[in-house]
Amino acid sequence: MQFIDTHCHLDFDEFKGDFQNLVYRANRLGIHGFVVPGVTLKQSQTLLDFKQHNPGVYIAFGFHPYFMAEHQDGNFEQLKNLAIEHRKQLVAIGECGIDAGIENIEKQQALFVEHIKLANELSLPLIVHHRQSHHLIMQAFKQVQPKRGGVIHAFSGSQQQAQAYIKLGFKLGVGGTITYERANKTKQALAQVPLDSLVLETDAPSMPLAGYQGQMNLPERLKAVFDCLVAIRSESEFEIAEQIYASSCSLFKI
Repeated sequence: MQFIDTHCHLDFDEFKGDFQNLVYRANRLGIHGFVVPGVTLKQSQTLLDFKQHNPGVYIAFGFHPYFMAEHQDGNFEQLKNLAIEHRKQLVAIGECGIDAGIENIEKQQALFVEHIKLANELSLPLIVHHRQSHHLIMQAFKQVQPKRGGVIHAFSGSQQQAQAYIKLGFKLGVGGTITYERANKTKQALAQVPLDSLVLETDAPSMPLAGYQGQMNLPERLKAVFDCLVAIRSESEFEIAEQIYASSCSLFKI
């Protein structure tokens, strides 16, 4: 079985001391591809070099809502120019989105809409961050409809919300959330949606799995997420693995 971690921040400082071992342990479990999203202008710029020196890494450019204080006027235009120049190096636009836990929602919304426009211009999928903001994400999609879909990162919502995203061409990012007993609503949704609407992700070093709270998350734990997904789906383990790998490759043109 082969896997792609469709969302992990392998370039973050937390991994610098043990990077080769980190990748080796993931590879041994069949995880051979890693999609690394952009979060700021400066970090997106460094991803080009990171990709060049690390086979199996695929990159995206974007402004994460968590770093709103760093996103200065004119920065997005710079990111746009960088993305256009290096279009062939990118598999997506993002990480972008709206986070209700962070101030300046209006600026977040405006910035998110610009990401959608850029993704449409470059015919790339989006990597979408959300937190208590499904309604705001949908408002943005009504304002500018995404042409290439993308991934709703760390999906945690109802079946109705899941179907609304799928109808717009999005995959649902299945991560550590489903390893927690309390995540019944999300588990029910992910158990019932079409299998080809799912992709796997860790968000390493963030979003630790159940049993690892307080610890740094690792790409190798994608296999544990997969095992939890198998437990709630009706298809066989191999059918799930094959379809999710195919969906990941198709979405990101890997």
